[in-house]
Amino acid sequence: MRRIAISVAIATLSVPLAGCGGPGAAGGGDASPTKGDDITVGLLLPEKSNPQYERFHYPTIKAKVESLTGGQGRVEYANAEADAAEQARQLRQMINEQVDVILLDPVDAHAIASGVRKAKEAGIAVIAYDRLAEGPIEAYITFDNELVGEVQGRYLLEALGEDAGISDKIVMMNGSPTDPNAQQFKAGALLALDGKVTIAKSFDTRDWKPQNAEKNMTEAINELGRHDIEAVYAANDGLAGGVIKALKAAGVTDLPPITGQDAELSAVRRIVTGEQYMSVYKPYSQEAERAAEMAVAKAQGRNIQFQALTPDRVDSRTGKDIPAHLVPVVALTKNNIKDTVIKDGMYRLSDICTPRLAADCAAAGLHKQARGIE
Repeated sequence: MRRIAISVAIATLSVPLAGCGGPGAAGGGDASPTKGDDITVGLLLPEKSNPQYERFHYPTIKAKVESLTGGQGRVEYANAEADAAEQARQLRQMINEQVDVILLDPVDAHAIASGVRKAKEAGIAVIAYDRLAEGPIEAYITFDNELVGEVQGRYLLEALGEDAGISDKIVMMNGSPTDPNAQQFKAGALLALDGKVTIAKSFDTRDWKPQNAEKNMTEAINELGRHDIEAVYAANDGLAGGVIKALKAAGVTDLPPITGQDAELSAVRRIVTGEQYMSVYKPYSQEAERAAEMAVAKAQGRNIQFQALTPDRVDSRTGKDIPAHLVPVVALTKNNIKDTVIKDGMYRLSDICTPRLAADCAAAGLHKQARGIE
C-alpha cells in the first residue's frame, strides 16, 4: 500500500461520519440515488482470534447500515475463522445471493482476488475493509498501517531509554505472511528501529495465532538467552500475549518492553500491570461507521457522496490509485487509558480494573481519574 498519512496521532481524532456528503447528511450528495434503502450489505470478516471483529466491527457496521437506511437495510455477515478457502466459499455464496455490495476483510489478500473479480463480473462492488484485498476492489478503508508499525517502533525505543543502541537485541513478532497489513506494520516498525537496535530474531507468525507466537518466542529465548532480549516488537495484542506466556514459562520475571495493537481488554489490563508496555488503539467505531457509509453510498449509487468518503488513494499489487479512507491511530499507554478506550466507550473502568487489579489501577491513577465515567 502506498503511504499517505505521515503524522502520529497522540489523541483520538474525531472524524465526521455523517457529514462531508455522506449518506444521511442533510441536503448533501446525489439528488437521485439509483437504489432505495432496501439494500443488503455483505460483510466478510477474517477470523475470531482477534475479539474486536465480533465485539465491535460487526455490531457497529450492522447498526450504522440500519440507521442510514431507516431500518430497511440489512447486513449479511460471515466470519471465515482464518480459513481462506471458507472465505472464498462465503464470498461465492454472497454473489449467488446477489447482495448489493460487499465489505471484505480478507484472510488471504492474494487468494481472494479471483472471487473479487467474480463479484465485479456479477455487478457487485467490493470494498476492502481493514485489510487490502487484491483484485478489482472499488475502495479501501483502514487505519494507516505503516504508521501503526512506526508508532510501535518509536514507543519501543522510548521504553528502552536514551541509552538504547545496536547492542540491544530485539525480537520482532510480526503478523501473518498472508495479511498485507502485517507487512505494512513490519515496514513501519523497521523505519523506526533499523540502525538503532539489533533485530536479533524476526518471525512472521502464521495466522496471527498467539500459540504460534508463543512457539516462536520460545525458539528465540532458546537461541538468544532469556536475559539477552531487551525488547519485543509484537505486531498485535494477541501475539503479545503469546510472547509473554513464553517469557514467563522460561522463568523471566522482569519482562522486557513489549508492544501490541488493537487495545484488547486483556492487553489493556496487562498495560495497567506493566506486563505490556503499549498497544495501538484504533478507533474501530470510526472505521466501521465510515465503512458502512461507503457501502450504503456505493449500493445506492450515490457517487458524489462515495467520492467524498474516499479522499485518499492507495496502491495494491493489482490496482493503482484505489479510492480510500485512512483513519488515524493512537498510541495507548498506561498514561492515556482514561482518555482513549474509556472515554470512547470501548470499555468501562470496571471492565479494566477488576478486584485483582485494584492496586495496579490505583497506582496508575485510574480510580481517581476515571471516577464517574464508568
